[in-house]
Amino acid sequence: MKIAIAGGHGQIALLLARLVTDAGHDAVSIIRNPAHVTDVEQQGATAMVVDLEQVDDDELALRLRGVDAVVFAAGAGPNSGAERKETVDRDAAITLADAAERIGIRRYVMISAMGADAYDRERAVVPAQTEADVFQVYLRAKSEADANIRMRNLRWTIIRPGGLLDTPPQGTVAVGRTVPRGSIPRADVAALVLHALLDDAAVGVQFEVTSGDTPIPAALQAMS
Repeated sequence: MKIAIAGGHGQIALLLARLVTDAGHDAVSIIRNPAHVTDVEQQGATAMVVDLEQVDDDELALRLRGVDAVVFAAGAGPNSGAERKETVDRDAAITLADAAERIGIRRYVMISAMGADAYDRERAVVPAQTEADVFQVYLRAKSEADANIRMRNLRWTIIRPGGLLDTPPQGTVAVGRTVPRGSIPRADVAALVLHALLDDAAVGVQFEVTSGDTPIPAALQAMS
């Protein structure tokens, strides 16, 4: 497979690129900053320098020719402000879906956020007044992006992880439509994405995930 990863310089995306290439497939890391080309190439990926906040779906579709599946792992990141939660976490995800549909890519995996639909509607507004309000905007952006993807005729999977850790992977998880709050290594999220793609698992399913006791392939099969 040839798998394009939006937000290619993010921590999960870099881990995923290495997993994809180690499994014998081709990773294309979509990055905004040309200075990050070397970092993604060190993971075995090919860099595609595209600003998802600026590109339109026509141009992006042309750049995605030959790709079999796309993964949205982008995010505005900490200290980015409420406005960029909308333009990156929501709008860029939608642009990627538009481009995928335009070029005939049907497989789309979204990395979302646990509890995204439970945002505070009074506080999740732009401009945000506090950092806590910015987080509510982030949850709303994720929720709206997920809703957009669910309505499409794509083979989508929406993964909503708990708190992200930089600890080594465990290889075992707890999954469900909702699960109790918890955390999960970023490496296990990357492994979930890889297995969802290579096993064609959990298509048309949105689920939450934290660390648990079920091996990742079995957990995905249970959600399929």
